[in-house]
Amino acid sequence: MENEDDVFFLAAYFTGHVQGVGFRYSVVQIAKGYEVTGFVKNLADGRVELEAEGQESECLQFLAAIQDDLDAYIRKTETSEGKRPRKWDLFKIFM
Repeated sequence: MENEDDVFFLAAYFTGHVQGVGFRYSVVQIAKGYEVTGFVKNLADGRVELEAEGQESECLQFLAAIQDDLDAYIRKTETSEGKRPRKWDLFKIFM
C-alpha cells in the first residue's frame, strides 16, 4: 500500500567495465549535484548496483547524468523504480 510519505526510488544495475575504474567514486561525485540519497556498490558478478531515492525528476536526471558521464564504461543498464518509505539519509559507497 502506498503511503503519502513514500518516496520515489530507482534501482539500476550497470554492466560493462564498471569495476576497478573509479566508477563508484564518480557516481558519488555526480550525486553531489542532485538531491538524492542512496548508495552505489560493486557486486560479485562484476556489475555495479545503484539505488537512489528522492523526487522522481531528480533521480531520473541523476541516472541520465551517470549514463552520459560514464558512457565509456557502461555496456548495459537495467533499471526498476517505484515508491516506498525512505531508507537512506545520504548518498554513499557501500563496500
